[in-house]
Amino acid sequence: MTDVNKDAAPAHDPTGLRADCGECFALCCVALPFSASADFAADKPAGRPCGHLRDDFRCGIHSRLRGSGFSGCTVYDCFGAGQKVSRVTFGGRSWQQAPDSARQMFDVFPVMRQLHELLWYLTAALRLEAASPVHAAARALRDEVEAVTLRDAEVLLATDIAALRGRTGELLLRAGALARAEAKPGRGKDRRGADLLGARLGGADLHGADLRGACLIAADLHGADLRLADLLGADLRDTDLSGADLTGSIFLTQPQLQQARGDAATKLPSGLRRPAHWTA
Repeated sequence: MTDVNKDAAPAHDPTGLRADCGECFALCCVALPFSASADFAADKPAGRPCGHLRDDFRCGIHSRLRGSGFSGCTVYDCFGAGQKVSRVTFGGRSWQQAPDSARQMFDVFPVMRQLHELLWYLTAALRLEAASPVHAAARALRDEVEAVTLRDAEVLLATDIAALRGRTGELLLRAGALARAEAKPGRGKDRRGADLLGARLGGADLHGADLRGACLIAADLHGADLRLADLLGADLRDTDLSGADLTGSIFLTQPQLQQARGDAATKLPSGLRRPAHWTA
C-alpha cells in the first residue's frame, strides 16, 4: 500500500514508526482482507496476495491506486509494523521463502500494527511540552510496549492488546487535556464523540476543542481554527479541511489526513505531510 507517513518519525527512533515498504514483504497487501466498495475495486480474503502485487513485493498500480479504485490502500499506514514483522520477528524470511510460517506471519502482522500505533501515540504524547507531568509514565509505557514488539511470534499473539490500549488511552487522555489547556480561557469546547456528520462548521472556532472520537464524515471545516484540537480517533473521511488551521493539533495522524480533503492553504502540524490528492 502507499501514501504512508514518511515524515512523522519518533524522537527515539528516526525510522521505526514509519512504514518502509522496501523492507517489508508486502504484508498489508497479503495478510489483510478487503471487500469491494468505494475504497476497494475488488474482494480479497485475508492471506491471499492482492492481484496487483508483483513478485518483488511491489504494487503494480502504485502510482494510480486512487484512479484504479483502490483509495483504501492510500489511507492505510502500518506505522512501521510491516518491516518489524518481516525483518525482526521472522528474521528476513518471507512468506514465499517459508510458506509453513506464512499463516503465523499474517496473524502477527495486525497485532504488531496495533502495538506500533500505540508507540506512535505515546511518542506523540512525549512531544507535547505541556504534557510533561505525564512524560515519565508515557516513556515507561512506551518502553514496555516496544519490548513486546521484540518478542517472538508466540508471545506477540498472546499479548493482551486490549489492556495495553486501555492503559495508553488513559494516559493520552491526560496528555491531551494538559496540551489543550494551553488554549485561551473559554476555548476548548467539548465535542468528544460528537456526531457531526455533514456538519457545517466552516470558519468555526475550535481552538483547543476536544474532538476525540468525533464523527466528522463529510463535515465542512474549511477555514476552521483547529489549533490545539484533540483529534485522536476523529473520523475525517471526506472532511473539508481547505484553509483550516491544524497547527499544533493533538494526535492527528497521516491516515486521517489521507481520508480528508484539503488544499495548499491548509496549515498542518509539524511532521505530517500534505496528501498528494489534495487540491493545489
